Amino acid sequence: MDRLSVMKAFCRIVERGNFTRAAEDLGVSAALLSRDIKLLEQGLGCTLLTRTTRTMSLTEHGRLYYDEATRLLEQMAQMEDRVRAGAGTVAGRIKVNAPHSLGATALAPILPDFLARHPELNLTLVLDDRMVDMIEGGFDLSIRVRPDLPDSGLIARRIAPVRQALFAAPSYLEARGTPKTPGALADHDTLEFLHSSAAGQWELTGPEGMTPVTPHARHLIGSSLVLRDMLIAGMGIGSLPDFISDSPEAAGRLVRVLPAHELPPRQIYAVTASRLSADAKTAAFLDFLQDALRRPA
Repeated sequence: MDRLSVMKAFCRIVERGNFTRAAEDLGVSAALLSRDIKLLEQGLGCTLLTRTTRTMSLTEHGRLYYDEATRLLEQMAQMEDRVRAGAGTVAGRIKVNAPHSLGATALAPILPDFLARHPELNLTLVLDDRMVDMIEGGFDLSIRVRPDLPDSGLIARRIAPVRQALFAAPSYLEARGTPKTPGALADHDTLEFLHSSAAGQWELTGPEGMTPVTPHARHLIGSSLVLRDMLIAGMGIGSLPDFISDSPEAAGRLVRVLPAHELPPRQIYAVTASRLSADAKTAAFLDFLQDALRRPA
């Protein structure tokens, strides 16, 4: 039995949640994986996985083995990456998923520089404002903008903070008046991003503490860029992240509403399917993103 291969297979089983999906990833049969894990357990003298027909869970010994195995495999991957990087082999194809708005406003200006630094690298960039399944989509990296990420087998790195605020066009505020308190938003037209993780409620923190507001949005928009343009057109009040709002706000096309109040901050996360996914090209892209998108908290 190849201990290293079985160690990698065990980690993939844990991260994918069952033998079948792990076997598909590894290109082997689920029966072969099951046999290898039984041999591993026999060699260690303990049970690592508790299995039923419907569920699978780690035992205490299994959790210890997984934690130590991922640490060792990560160290090995980092060692190999350093060797590859020293040989200048950031090459091949990297497939990246990102929100459309972030891709158009923040990634598009910086990607040419990254690709110029690594001429042997090929990029596939898929822009989608919805959450995607990284494994099913075959992505090396997914960039997400969220307050936090749920616990999962995914490995996330914080890239940069994102400020979120309410905005409206000067024309709208002139016609409808400027709300002075969170409660006054009930008298205004509002727009919401359809795929927001906080859809249906704005949590505004100001001098009086945190005030939850239910906007009852007239319009639900599936693109943050379209939402921005509708706000500029005077359609109402809406929430935008700073990488979308900075330019129109600086030009006076949008005005901050309730400037003494803050919406919960978000983060730009770069996510890989597992610790073992960050090969040389992915690691290079992660480091570049963190440097290029760094902004004050």
